[in-house]
Amino acid sequence: MNEYEKLLQENLAPLQRYVNYKIKNKHDAEDIIQEVCLTATIKYDSLKKPSAFKAWLVGIASHKCNDYYRKKAKDMNISLESLSESALSTGRFGITEQCVVRETLDILGDKEKQILYLYYFKNMSQEDISINLAIPIGTVKSRLHYAKEKFKQHYPHKEISKGETSMKKLPVYLPEYKIEKSELDPFNVVHEELPGMFIIPRIGESISFGMYDMPLRKQNGAYELKVTGKVKLHGIEGVSIQKKYSEDAIIEETTVFAQLTDTHCKYLGGVSVDKNGNQKITTFLDAEFDEDYGIGEDNCGFPTHRKAEGIIRQTDKGLVAPVESDASDIVGRFRITFNGTVYDTVRLIDYQTYADKGGMLCEHYLDKNGRAILWRRFNKNDWAFKRYGKLWTEMLPESERLIVNGDVYVHWYDCATEYIF
Repeated sequence: MNEYEKLLQENLAPLQRYVNYKIKNKHDAEDIIQEVCLTATIKYDSLKKPSAFKAWLVGIASHKCNDYYRKKAKDMNISLESLSESALSTGRFGITEQCVVRETLDILGDKEKQILYLYYFKNMSQEDISINLAIPIGTVKSRLHYAKEKFKQHYPHKEISKGETSMKKLPVYLPEYKIEKSELDPFNVVHEELPGMFIIPRIGESISFGMYDMPLRKQNGAYELKVTGKVKLHGIEGVSIQKKYSEDAIIEETTVFAQLTDTHCKYLGGVSVDKNGNQKITTFLDAEFDEDYGIGEDNCGFPTHRKAEGIIRQTDKGLVAPVESDASDIVGRFRITFNGTVYDTVRLIDYQTYADKGGMLCEHYLDKNGRAILWRRFNKNDWAFKRYGKLWTEMLPESERLIVNGDVYVHWYDCATEYIF
């Protein structure tokens, strides 16, 4: 028996428990287990650490189970991928998915899912829905009302009045800013902010920031973060960070765990809430951790001492970055004029590609204190095309473009913190 066969035999029972829990149909579960084993056999040589075999195997199973439910969703003509986009959290690259909305929708019937999708995500009027589904307008109104009430009953996050919110007020619209290339060389900087969250994971730190859709510049949500104390996860010391997200009269609260060392800043885990209101803690030992929070090889984190290294380069034809690997580098020095103040900054580019979604790029404009003056998110033109069904140049035709390795990237949204307001 070779090493792979031994590892598979030792971890077959946990794999079966995981898949059987996720997939209720016994025959479908057996098929998925076979698919996972086949994929693991083919890709085993790509696994760098045999000690991570269990997490790696469960990760494959997780993707197979997700594929199973996506296929089921297509039979109902409902894009659960699109629906899940409204449940948002922040990670290294800003917006990432949570499963709360998807899990809540799973409780509803097919008709309720369908009408919520058409009304909220396809932006169809009630009249258009009536024509599309060949049902009376009165039926559309009653079904939509019923679907919204059912969703509210099962959604775990509570609605509170605006008078009860304690969130700091940020501008509704992001003021105009100007970015100008400087002829000076980029300066070195110590950047200790947690990627995508702008807070330094150190006792006593807090920050608030707003997310602004482009090109309208209108705020689509605000975050308030505060380090609440020390924490130890699997023997690793870090801090606990309370995170509040506010949109209109809704406030969602959750927690992330992070660590700051002399050389790196990284996530240790996070807390999510399922459809029953139960908290789930995901840590760096869990298979699903890497997609949203993993940074660097073996989750070493984001380096804090930054200088221009030539990993990503600016040319006359656009940016040039490694083709099939993540990359992060300082590329250029810029003056940003914001609210009448001129900031001397360096541009830290964080670039990543996903096999199933495509590429994304974030620009951090950092001052000499290592604080973000501005943060901008760009998507490759076909990023998550299966989910949206459109190119980003079609969805945001007036947004700014970047060229990366010859491909078009489209400006999606910005973040700005209380540091500059």
